[in-house]
Amino acid sequence: MRIVVSSIFVDDQEKALAFYTKRLGFVKKTDIPVGAARWLTVVAPDDTHGTELVLEPDSHPAVRPFKSALAQDGIPFTSFGVDDVFAEYERLRTAGVLFTQPPVAMGPVTTAVLDDTCGNLIQLAQKV
Repeated sequence: MRIVVSSIFVDDQEKALAFYTKRLGFVKKTDIPVGAARWLTVVAPDDTHGTELVLEPDSHPAVRPFKSALAQDGIPFTSFGVDDVFAEYERLRTAGVLFTQPPVAMGPVTTAVLDDTCGNLIQLAQKV
């Protein structure tokens, strides 16, 4: 068994696609209309057959309060692994990405937290 798809709730799929591809560097994998929304996924550019991240509309009534509570408490919705968190932090900050936490060593990992512009905090993590 393995994880093939994971979701993140976004307030605007088109805005999310632009952020996750143009700012973070993922590539679009799937884009299928599903009613008013889309089955829209992105993948790592060096692993296009790997785990897909669904940019899932946050229209369910329970989702927005959940997202808001996590963000208000500074809790990341998910975590992305990086080889060098300091380099990613500088690259993304230079590209205009807002960070709520710069890189911080936390035992066996160093993490940074960014705002994805779609209502989520995302943790970048580098295993030490």
